[in-house]
Amino acid sequence: MRSRLRFRRPSSASALGVVVGVVAGIAVATWSTAFAGPSTVQAPAIFDVTHLPPLLTVAGEPIDLAYDVHCAPSDLENADAGCDARGTVFVRELGDTGPFEALPLGTRARDGSRQLAVAVPEALGPRTRGIEYYAMLEAPALGRRLTLPAGGAAAPHVSRPLQRSVIVDLGHHAFGSKPRGGARIAFASWGDRSGQAGLEQGMSIGPIGASAFDVDRRGNIFLLDQVHRRLLRWDESSTAATQVPVSVDGTLADMAVAEDGSLFVLETAAASGRNPVVRRFDDGGELEAVETAERTASQIRVDVRGPVILSRPSHHWMPVFVDGVPATRTEQLERGRPSRRFDGGRDVLVFRHADETRLALVTGGSVTRSWRVTSGTPLAEVQLAEPWGQRVVVVRRV
Repeated sequence: MRSRLRFRRPSSASALGVVVGVVAGIAVATWSTAFAGPSTVQAPAIFDVTHLPPLLTVAGEPIDLAYDVHCAPSDLENADAGCDARGTVFVRELGDTGPFEALPLGTRARDGSRQLAVAVPEALGPRTRGIEYYAMLEAPALGRRLTLPAGGAAAPHVSRPLQRSVIVDLGHHAFGSKPRGGARIAFASWGDRSGQAGLEQGMSIGPIGASAFDVDRRGNIFLLDQVHRRLLRWDESSTAATQVPVSVDGTLADMAVAEDGSLFVLETAAASGRNPVVRRFDDGGELEAVETAERTASQIRVDVRGPVILSRPSHHWMPVFVDGVPATRTEQLERGRPSRRFDGGRDVLVFRHADETRLALVTGGSVTRSWRVTSGTPLAEVQLAEPWGQRVVVVRRV
């Protein structure tokens, strides 16, 4: 029997905790890989596709849908020979309930890589609405096919035009300038003793340790000390951390706290042949473990649907539970969306375009407010973007 649970909507206090503590970056590239062939004598055949959805466009920008393709047979002597790949994109106007129009993908070379691409006719993407689409690709010689995103027509990619955006120019960052005043409200040193956070050797990098934390609506702070398989918790106004054991595998992971006190840990490392797992805990220990639908998941957050994970290759936020019941693989894929939903039916859509960050609040299927944040200093990934009261908080790494 599958258990059932309830979630309350996240509060501003919880959102603030994520703003301060988020570490995992939000990327917008999506990819999919199919493997075939034996692995004992020959390298497996590879069919790998990456895609950068143009989530938010501005006036005058064409909608160009490009899929980078890496395709190789299971032949060690000809590993770089490549193979034929082809595909079709199915497109329709955003909000339309009619059939998708099939657009064959053509082959082109771009920046040293092979792409399957198509320019979307303007008639399919009216500047007031946008498009939704999914692609079906195949490598006939390998007998491999894939759909991207995996939910297909039930959970397509989207591209929305921005009409009247607020321009925010950050200028150039003055490195070394005196920071604004602040306060340290929780502290843990590296180590193996009580109240300390452990370090483990990273893959091809230096030691890594606790990196995920959240703050609940009461101001309690939770830090995931995955090395010691525990949470460090600072109650409001407390300077000493208490320890809460959690049965995780001890590798780098992400976490989120729901308003009902449930703790969710996304274990990004998976057992052989399995996908990552989301574990739910309360004060009494582990309650459930739900396997994610796709092979990679980089973040877990809580929105009005409960816990959601940023899943790849589809690169959609997918629910872990549906109506309080652990979501099946199909439910996760078909209910995925490119944005997170907050109170009042608001969705936040984010697109990183070079050193510009484009953000849109979507309500009732339409963009109600949007921003274009530019910087004279090179910026890296968007780490967070979500409403905070009547405002929107954005964190992007320099």
